[in-house]
Amino acid sequence: MGKQPIATQRGTRRLRRPLVAWVTHHLRSLLVSLGQLLRSPLATSMTVAVIGIALALPEGLYVLTRNVKAVSSGWEQTAAVSLFLRPAVTVPQAEKLAGQLRARSDIAHVRLITPDQALKDLRDYSGFAQAVDQLPKNPLPVVLALRPAAGMVSSSGLETLRRQLAGLPEADLVRVDSAWISRFEAIVGLVQRGVLLLAGLLALAVLLVVGNTIRLEIQNRRNEIQVMELVGATSSFIRRPFLYIGAWYGLLGALVAWVLVTVAVALLQGPVSTLAALYRTAFPLSGVGPLELLGMLGSGVLLGLLGSWMSVGRHLATAEPR
Repeated sequence: MGKQPIATQRGTRRLRRPLVAWVTHHLRSLLVSLGQLLRSPLATSMTVAVIGIALALPEGLYVLTRNVKAVSSGWEQTAAVSLFLRPAVTVPQAEKLAGQLRARSDIAHVRLITPDQALKDLRDYSGFAQAVDQLPKNPLPVVLALRPAAGMVSSSGLETLRRQLAGLPEADLVRVDSAWISRFEAIVGLVQRGVLLLAGLLALAVLLVVGNTIRLEIQNRRNEIQVMELVGATSSFIRRPFLYIGAWYGLLGALVAWVLVTVAVALLQGPVSTLAALYRTAFPLSGVGPLELLGMLGSGVLLGLLGSWMSVGRHLATAEPR
């Protein structure tokens, strides 16, 4: 291939120069802003700590609710659906129906309880053995004890399953033990709504903290800003270092929040393990995952940039030379 004309090469270099200068200034502003924060470690640490605590509170509550919801992973072992069949349904017919229900994907287990077995359990465990013996005949029907599949263990899923079972021609009564599940879901939903409200309020607090910090930084560098404006610096050029300062505050605050939440989970793991051992089970707490960590860092940087942008937009005009 032939070489490009000299004029084309010069045009390409002229186009590259502004881009290189733009990238270079961004990198320089990024490093200079970090250096400015490091030159005042005490003030920077206090601001970062406030931002970290503000970000850690909603994240910690989110991790808490996620671990609480993880308890429901064992609900499929305790959620019960009792299908009472009509008195005319015989045991062979009930066994055939049980086989059909076992083939369904929304039912994990089916146990058939015959009238004789149910009467024996009633005699042995109810404390009314003498009254049971006085019965002229066994009045109990065939019962199918069902355990829903994992995906159906919710208030809406159990209600759907109840309606389907109640529509069976052999069904007489369907009893679903789901009241406690509905209460638990309502409590978790309330806590999640509270976490969202708290996150919004604390995000506003982060914006105010960053904005006030940037405002003080602008006032301290008022003379420098005036000199830059006198030599023709644009608003974007002047604003850029302050935006990076806000981004650094948000990033460092998010890292502090991650450390606080991780330490809190580690401190709670011991008491939680002791409590779980009393119930002969194990419940390892889960902390902040990789995607959640990225979300925290991104949220911190975004809040830092937004707070800095608002503060610079408000106070930059007051720093213009008169």
